[in-house]
Amino acid sequence: MGDFLETYGAGDERRGKIVKRVVVSLAALLVVGGLLYYGFHTFRQERQAKRFFELLAAHDYKPAYALWGCTDANPCRDYPMTAFMQDWGPPAVSIDKFEVLDGASCGSGVIVDVDAGAAGDRKLMVERDSLEIGFIPPWPGVVPGRCPQVNRIADFVRDLRYRLHGRTYK
Repeated sequence: MGDFLETYGAGDERRGKIVKRVVVSLAALLVVGGLLYYGFHTFRQERQAKRFFELLAAHDYKPAYALWGCTDANPCRDYPMTAFMQDWGPPAVSIDKFEVLDGASCGSGVIVDVDAGAAGDRKLMVERDSLEIGFIPPWPGVVPGRCPQVNRIADFVRDLRYRLHGRTYK
C-alpha cells in the first residue's frame, strides 16, 4: 500500500510541467513571430527601392523608369521619360553610394527612406502589390514625406534606430 501512495500526485505534477512548457513555447513563438514580421514586412518594397538606386548608379535609366510602371511602349502620361531624366538623370542626381534606411507602411504602399549619398535623402512610395515606385503623394495637413496614419510606436522605434546611427528622422 505504501508504494501506491508514493506516486500520488505525480501525474498532476507532470501535467503541470507540460502545460508550462506549452505556454512558454507559444509565448516565445509569438514574440519571435512578431519581431520577424516587424523586421521583414516591408522587405520586398525596400529591395525594390534598392534595385531602383542600383540601376541609377549604373546609369541604366530605362529599366529604372520601368520600375515606375512606365516603358517606351507605354509611357506614363503624367511622368514622361524627359521628366524622369530631369529628376533622376546625371545632371540632377549623382549616385555613387546609397543606403536604404527604412520602410514605413502607409496605406497601400510603403514609404522607403534612402540615403543617396551626395544626392541627399530621398523618400519614395513603393506600392505593396505591384511594387511600382512613385513619389509620395501630398496629404493635406501632413508633413511632406510622412504618412497620415500615425503609428506612435513605429515612429518611436524608427527614431531610436536613426539616433543609434547618428541621424535624425525627418
